[in-house]
Amino acid sequence: MANKDRNKRSARKARAEERAKREAQLAAQPASSSNASQAKAESKAKASKKSDKKPGFFRRIANWFGDVRTEMHKVVWPSKDELKTYTVAIIAMLVVFGVVIWLVDTGIVALIAGFTGLRG
Repeated sequence: MANKDRNKRSARKARAEERAKREAQLAAQPASSSNASQAKAESKAKASKKSDKKPGFFRRIANWFGDVRTEMHKVVWPSKDELKTYTVAIIAMLVVFGVVIWLVDTGIVALIAGFTGLRG
């Protein structure tokens, strides 16, 4: 585990050094090239504003169905044997919980009948 942490730290350190080098290079560039980069950034911002427009109602519905289809392809469906096992387990748990709830209900009714003196 310590080796893994050490590798993470060294990777972070290397990324920080690369970032510092890039920032130093950007700071060393002449002002004219930074103006050009600012102009490019502004044009990209304008283009992104146009693309940020919300799609229409039917396009959103189509996107939703496409997303559903993609997610359904990612699903790992159980085999027949797994399905049988899960079904038996669920039915068994339903029976167990049904009996427990019946016992608790019977006990509560008996307590209430004992305290109030009503016998049904």
